[in-house]
Order: sequence, then structure tokens, then C-alpha cells
Amino acid sequence: MKINTKWVSAVAALALSASVAVAATQAGTGEGHRGRGGFDGGRHGRGGFDLAAKLNLSDAQKQQWRDIRKASREANKGLFEQAHATMEQFHAAKDAGDTAKVEALRPTVEAQRQQLEQIRQADEQKLVSILTPEQRTQLDAMKAERAARRAEHGNGRGQR
Repeated sequence: MKINTKWVSAVAALALSASVAVAATQAGTGEGHRGRGGFDGGRHGRGGFDLAAKLNLSDAQKQQWRDIRKASREANKGLFEQAHATMEQFHAAKDAGDTAKVEALRPTVEAQRQQLEQIRQADEQKLVSILTPEQRTQLDAMKAERAARRAEHGNGRGQR
């Protein structure tokens, strides 16, 4: 169960990174996740995902961020596909009650989770490198707020 929680966290981190890329790509276009309006309406609203707007990125910075994300996606496409396939196998084995296969897949799942986390961190460092000092301060404050919210929610539900 512990590996599953770690994997979910890794996927969530990757999804957050991807959503940041989408927000940056779609900032100012009225479009969001999945083409149109995905983050504009719905349950989350736009506020949680429109990093480009919150940081007031310039058009040049938005383009740099798009380029960084595109290069990262292209460079890591094989890993993303492998990780997805591994997780499908892992979940199928869990659902079938095949504990031997689950245990055999755990090291691969963990290794891929670590690789995905490294990619996310590298992409974040690249984003930070294109920010002004003021934007970096803003980003740090946003991260601190998010960490506080996560800690608050985590304490309410209990940690696994």
C-alpha cells in the first residue's frame, strides 16, 4: 500500500507539472485543460492552475516555458509510456490478487516514480531560471501556501 501512495504522489506531481504547462500554454487564450475551458469552470476553477497568470509571466517567458515543457515531453516520452504501462500491469495484478507479480513490479514502479520526480524537479528548476526575482518570491510563497494546505488536509484525514 505504501508504494501505491508514493506512486499516486508521483503521478500527482507529474500531473501538476503538466497542468502548469497547460496553464502556461493556454494563459490568456480562454482555453484550459483538454482544449477549452477545462480549468475555467468545473470544480477547481481557474485559480489553482493558472500559474502563468498568477506569476504575470511575459509573453517571452510563456514561450520559454512552452519550449521547456515540449522538450521535456519529447525527451521523456518513452519513460512516460513505460511508466503508464507498468502501472497498468501493477493495477491489473493487484486487482487479480497476484501478489507475486505485484511484488515483482514494485522495484520497477519505484524506480520509475523516482525518475518521474527527477524530471518534474528538473522542469521546475528550468521554470525558476526564467523567472524574475519577484516572480521567484511569488512562486515560493505559493508553494508555501500549497504545502500548508496539504499539511492541513493531510492531518484531517490521517496519513497512510
